[in-house]
Amino acid sequence: MNAPEPQALAATALMSGNDFRESLRRYKPRVFLDGRQVASVVDERGFGPGINAIALTYDYALKAQYAPVMTALQNSSGKLVNRLSHINTSSADLLNKLEAVRLVCQETGCAQRYLTHDALNAIGQVSARIDDARGSTEHTAKFLNYLHRVQDQDLTLGVAMTDAKGDRSRRPHEQANVDSYVHVVERNALHNGQRGIVISGTKAIVTGAPYVHELLVMPCRNMGREDADFAVCCAVPIDAPGITIVARPAGRPGEKVEHGEALFSRKYGQSTGVVMFDKVFVPWDNVFYAGNDGTWEHSGHLTYSYATHHRHTCIGARAGFGDLLIGAGALMCEANGFDPGKETHLREQMVELITITESFFACGVAASVYGKADPHSKTFMPDPVFSNIGKLLLATKIYDMHRIAHYVSGGLIVTLPGPDEDHNPETGAKLSEVLRANPDVPYEQRIETARFIEDLTAGYQGGWYSVISLHGGGSPAAMKQEIYRNYPIGSKVELVERILERGIGADGSPAAAPHDPKRAITKNRQPGKCCDTGCTTPGQPVMVDLPAVEATLPSRRLK
Repeated sequence: MNAPEPQALAATALMSGNDFRESLRRYKPRVFLDGRQVASVVDERGFGPGINAIALTYDYALKAQYAPVMTALQNSSGKLVNRLSHINTSSADLLNKLEAVRLVCQETGCAQRYLTHDALNAIGQVSARIDDARGSTEHTAKFLNYLHRVQDQDLTLGVAMTDAKGDRSRRPHEQANVDSYVHVVERNALHNGQRGIVISGTKAIVTGAPYVHELLVMPCRNMGREDADFAVCCAVPIDAPGITIVARPAGRPGEKVEHGEALFSRKYGQSTGVVMFDKVFVPWDNVFYAGNDGTWEHSGHLTYSYATHHRHTCIGARAGFGDLLIGAGALMCEANGFDPGKETHLREQMVELITITESFFACGVAASVYGKADPHSKTFMPDPVFSNIGKLLLATKIYDMHRIAHYVSGGLIVTLPGPDEDHNPETGAKLSEVLRANPDVPYEQRIETARFIEDLTAGYQGGWYSVISLHGGGSPAAMKQEIYRNYPIGSKVELVERILERGIGADGSPAAAPHDPKRAITKNRQPGKCCDTGCTTPGQPVMVDLPAVEATLPSRRLK
């Protein structure tokens, strides 16, 4: 973003998890859960697991063993910031972000805060792109002011991107109900001495909506000239007047959790919310673009940039979930009295689970290594082909991951008597005798592992992970479109034509045919994956390489 070089390393006021919880008390959002209005988000039991998940991203940034990947030096300010609000400027940043997300998600399943990172990187890119088109610095300067405030205050941002959409066959301006998309209803409005815009409409799927500090409103699709009012990108506090959030519980903090019913989701989970905007005022300082001045043309670029960042990040998130399944599956085999190393059918299943997890994570690593600087902002973008392949793999293989966990665990994970029976004096003692398998593994540990796997794969939370993996960050169809759009098929065509001597002229020079601009299939060519010229930049850092960090990072454990 053509930012000044940092003068000295300075730390922002990084919060702890408890600081995060207390910071939410400063906000008074209008939130509904289970048909009632929530008085205090922080004290609402139904949101506890989601708040716990985000709180962990704060705590890990303060732990010495995790700080090298959980924090980063922001080049535009010279300050040390949380990795999940950092702007990437190298392949090393992309790799460290991938590791950081896997780290927090192998504990929480879904840490949610990484959406802050993905949206900030995308908005920074489109701000610079608009400025380059206009020969100005206005949008970038505004974004950097906002970015530094978010980093200095260590905020978590929700991404309000997916509109309600209405009739999917119609564009935003054609909808019968204009509020099915968020749109600008007034420009240059005056409110409390400030000028800005007024927005209305509905965002349908907002992750962590009830317990974030602010919302980043972004368009969810490419917009045409007629859709200019719907091409709006801005930031609003979660409790801005006119915002109503209708949310679902995070995880399963049910009445019987003290007896072990939901061993994972009672602690960690994710709430999503429908966010309705009713004439919400946004000052110009928080408006990144409003569509009417030609900025609508950049909506497609913003959507594409965010999707690429987010799909790359999702790879790390679901790899963390894969770590949980691998560990739980191995424990369940042991508790059942089996050694997968000696039981061929179990070993094959465990290797398949490992292969699935590490295959899509490897795509994330490749996307990081082959990432390139955005030409406008210099923000590093993960390679779109590998990002989308990795996301497509996890989206479709999540069901295989669940199937394998079920296979290696046995039917006990869903046929166990309810957890209350463990405390029933008439049945508990007998159950502990007959349901024990491996004599070296206590009954309680076997049953606890079984219920843990049930919670992750065969209950409410398991179904949630399946759907969010399939559709989160876009549908498989969207990923396939991006893979085909960005993959250099033209290079492969030229390769074959050269071998067949169809791409070489009579004088030995390249024939015109393969490069004919009318031949759309040869337009996308690949000069070299590492850079535009096919060489490697010498001395580029690849990854923080500290022994204390290596021992804790999930992907390094493969050594």
